[in-house]
Amino acid sequence: MKPLSWKVMTSSVGTFGAVMYVSCVVYGLLVPEEFHAAQLLEAVLPGFRWLTVGSFFLGLAETFLYGAYAGLVFTPIYNYFSRRWTR
Repeated sequence: MKPLSWKVMTSSVGTFGAVMYVSCVVYGLLVPEEFHAAQLLEAVLPGFRWLTVGSFFLGLAETFLYGAYAGLVFTPIYNYFSRRWTR
């Protein structure tokens, strides 16, 4: 089996995080305040405050970087176990 590429995984998971962040923000703008996760986003994303333009882009960058980090860490772990258990 071919090992996962860290470049592909980092980009993919980072982009997934950014898309999910934008989805949460759009959802938060469409529903009443008691149903969206503004407090969660403010707690998880340093510097994020609901909702200013600068804060939106800061949150977008942070979620991309969190996802990229997850992809960067996941890839070698997956490749290690894939090599070890699929011989």
